[in-house]
Amino acid sequence: MYALLFNLLFRHLDPERAHHLAFGWIRLAARVPVLRVLLAAVLASRRPELRTSALGREMPGPFGLAAGFDKNATGVDGLAMLGFDHVEIGTVTGEPQPGNPAPRLFRLTADRALINRMGFNNDGSSAVAARLAARAAARRGRRGVTLGINIGKTKAVPENGAVADYVTSTERLAAHADYLVVNVSSPNTPGLRNLQATEQLRPLLTAVREAADRTAGGRRVPLLVKIAPDLADEDVDAVADLAVELGLDGIIATNTTIARDGLGLRTRRDIVEGAGAGGLSGAPLRARSLQVLRRLYARVGDRVTLVGVGGVETADDVWERILAGATLVQGYSAFVYQGPLWCRRVHRGLAARLAESPYATLAEAVGSDTRKATA
Repeated sequence: MYALLFNLLFRHLDPERAHHLAFGWIRLAARVPVLRVLLAAVLASRRPELRTSALGREMPGPFGLAAGFDKNATGVDGLAMLGFDHVEIGTVTGEPQPGNPAPRLFRLTADRALINRMGFNNDGSSAVAARLAARAAARRGRRGVTLGINIGKTKAVPENGAVADYVTSTERLAAHADYLVVNVSSPNTPGLRNLQATEQLRPLLTAVREAADRTAGGRRVPLLVKIAPDLADEDVDAVADLAVELGLDGIIATNTTIARDGLGLRTRRDIVEGAGAGGLSGAPLRARSLQVLRRLYARVGDRVTLVGVGGVETADDVWERILAGATLVQGYSAFVYQGPLWCRRVHRGLAARLAESPYATLAEAVGSDTRKATA
């Protein structure tokens, strides 16, 4: 039914407009208590064998929504209603910004992929913090879905002011986060990826860690960094070593890619070139993202929690990431193409893969293929 709706409606709309329409429906459904409960009962995981412990939280499963879908924390509970085991909001910047001029989101339907150059369009960390505080007050202490907050650099802030900008967002948002992500890997903010170099990343992560500890009310908020798939292998190793050195809680591998060649794209070249610059996500990113994940796990083992993202579409993809070394797995682009039953299909298929495997739990399976390959 969703495939029919996509073909009849969504694919003929501007992708950003279609996103706002679909997300509006999700938020509307979540505001109706009976409907929210019914949908959650049907779509959310109730499979005890998938329960996952990560980043100091117990989650119903390992599969979450990557940052980018809900930039401003306006629909966290609606997304949880659809079955995501954790939801990562953002990217949020220190100051509000409109992002890049439209059009800035493009579908490569033949490749089940997206190209975006959104440019961190968001309401800013002060407004998002206020929204999350209101949500917490309305929930009256009841714990909801695990919430990650992804923070980035305000475009107008020069590179030498990046640390202070990230610290500002951390001070405002850490108290509301179950985990915090430093995004230094979007291709759509000039100079941002330069921050992945360890000589710049070390002081940035150190300052964010200190700010989180200072402002989270005595609670230690797990800190992760999100890296690009376009890093050279030696730079991936350097980030891995830095994560261990600093006691970082996790690495998210990976963000979107600026590459176009070598991805086996089936979409006509003129359409790809017409979309212009930006980060490519979806199925064509699968191989490189998985390669980076395997390299990270071979380097850090279980000392750092790894989150696999990039080209994740099916339960088989999630299972492959777990075997490669991911404790948690995220998706986004496939949500556009597969619709609201996506989580349910992933959970059902993942439970079947686990039952067929020699492992009693998902935790036992994490990294098993990479360990065998490097033994």
